[in-house]
Amino acid sequence: MPTQVITISDLKNRIGDLITFITEGGSVILEKDSKPFARLIPISDKKKKRIAGLNKGEIWTSDDFDDPLPDSFWTGEK
Repeated sequence: MPTQVITISDLKNRIGDLITFITEGGSVILEKDSKPFARLIPISDKKKKRIAGLNKGEIWTSDDFDDPLPDSFWTGEK
């Protein structure tokens, strides 16, 4: 996603172009006194479709996952 950095005075002069830029997926960082203070980004109504099984095998759970924790865990003893 492309980003533009502009000052407040530039925002006032270029608001129309910046709205078009943002709606096309860009973002704008606003600067005041040469320091960034805000980011303008598009609000996305599109929800990404989830794909079942896409990351299959990336996560695993140990066989003792549901076993109770030892007392030493709760008391801080080693």
